[in-house]
Amino acid sequence: MTIRRRDFIKFTGAAALAGGLPRLARAADTAGVYDFERFGNARILHMTDTHAQLLPVFFREPSVNLGIGAMAGKPPHLVGRAFLDRFGIRSDSADAYAFTCLDFEKSALRFGKLGGFAHLKTLIDRLRNDAGTGRSLLLDGGDLWQGSGLANTMQGADMVEAANLLGIEAMTGHWEFTYGEAALRSNLARFKGEFLAQNVYLTEEAAFNDAKAFDPASGRVFKPATIKEIGGHRVAVIGQAFPYVPIAHPKRFTPDWTFGIRDDELQKLVNTLRNNDKVDAVLLLSHNGMDVDLKLASRVTGIDVILGGHTHDAVPQPIAVTNAGDTTLVTNAGSSGKFLGVLDLELAKGRVSDVRYRLLPVFSELLKPDAAMAALIEKMREPHAAAYTEKIATSDRLLYRRGNFGGTVDQLICDALRGQLDAEIALSPGFRWGSSVLPGQPVTMEHVLSETAITYPETYVQRMTGSQIKDILEDVCDNLFNADPYYQQGGDMVRVGGFAYTCTPGESAGRRISELKLDNGRSLAAGKRYKVAGWASVNEQTGTPVWDVFAKHLASGKTPEPRGASVTLRGVDDNPGITGQG
Repeated sequence: MTIRRRDFIKFTGAAALAGGLPRLARAADTAGVYDFERFGNARILHMTDTHAQLLPVFFREPSVNLGIGAMAGKPPHLVGRAFLDRFGIRSDSADAYAFTCLDFEKSALRFGKLGGFAHLKTLIDRLRNDAGTGRSLLLDGGDLWQGSGLANTMQGADMVEAANLLGIEAMTGHWEFTYGEAALRSNLARFKGEFLAQNVYLTEEAAFNDAKAFDPASGRVFKPATIKEIGGHRVAVIGQAFPYVPIAHPKRFTPDWTFGIRDDELQKLVNTLRNNDKVDAVLLLSHNGMDVDLKLASRVTGIDVILGGHTHDAVPQPIAVTNAGDTTLVTNAGSSGKFLGVLDLELAKGRVSDVRYRLLPVFSELLKPDAAMAALIEKMREPHAAAYTEKIATSDRLLYRRGNFGGTVDQLICDALRGQLDAEIALSPGFRWGSSVLPGQPVTMEHVLSETAITYPETYVQRMTGSQIKDILEDVCDNLFNADPYYQQGGDMVRVGGFAYTCTPGESAGRRISELKLDNGRSLAAGKRYKVAGWASVNEQTGTPVWDVFAKHLASGKTPEPRGASVTLRGVDDNPGITGQG
């Protein structure tokens, strides 16, 4: 049984240290910052979407994260002051810096970088020691192996080593699949934890050909769940991999596997764990994205907590979803190593009787780096350090990506595609990963790779009609703002260069994009063909890797003055998912 209404107790201390952090200085004493009252008999630590960032980073949270229709004004679709007000966070606090884009440049200088595996290791060990022997579990929600030049070169092997030292006991996946089955299985053979994915099955052809699977009878490719003994109680963890891998990425990476949300199969699995295995708690380790998880919680009963990822939403408090008398708590733990979720449970026989949850920002300067992890990172980086740290340019503005419609990094990538490949128009994917760079700071190859390091980086140039370009925008926009979360794949809007357009997110499919105009003011003609440059195509390409195109552009010094947004938004003036800053 899950948390019943009568058992559900308000989350005392659930806000992410809201008002609880002192005014931090550059070399502040760590005493007290991560101390809080011990609670419960089981502690679950959750990290997700680190995107292979082994070192501390700057990462600016979005100024635009729109919720449309029933999702408008609800977490995770809050930004800026609306976010602070909803979660009771002081505007001048370290939490405000960690969770929002407000005063980012000023606050970044004040509070420093976040994350870093050596710092995470220190914090995780401390929290596990506080919980006591045999009373904690460390889980990773996926997108662990991808997002840096080192991870791309080593096909995630570096992150496996770091994960083992960190002590991750179970994980699920998304970008991990883009290394292909051979590399994935090689990494998993060395991973000391368990890889869980209840929603990945063999195709009919692969099953007929006896392709490798965890359970050939059902066709499940990976172990769907695990049961852990924690504090004398049985806790089930189910893995939910990203449901749309063959759609969002080239299918050639996973030709034998099918994905999906598969909530019917999930319900059967939860029922088995509850009724046959007699577990005391059920956790879903999910890479669905938060909107999808909120809908899933309304359809599947018996899950106590969803530990969510994929959409990079840092949400300080769980969102409670009631379904058939049960309550499921839905969380999402941010990205880039910035946060660590701490779920403290009071477990009784067959149920969770009480909960405390905190999403802790990982302030690097308040945590002494773990010596063993720091040594491992240095050893893995050493062969590549000279190339990664080479200065390419100096940033004349804040470089960031995260946001529904664009960021300064994406603007520069589009400029690079157009300039280096002699194209009228550029299209760049709306990825949500990539570190930020402060004004006046050197831009290195490591920064470039943190924005571009994927296994299908080849650029392309092709002719597209104005109608085809509009169709691409409409398709991605529907993915982002579809009223049914099950039709959303996460990610942000495709970034554009060479033209601007108007977007009305609340409109129906096919009617959100209008007024497409080239930089010279002329409208895109539906039947005219334009020279378009891009990268990250799901179709195999042979062009120069985008990181080389981007680096060459930055080194040339031909960076234009910051300009206005390429998108005009309509119908969202009062939406708390948009702020005037940034």
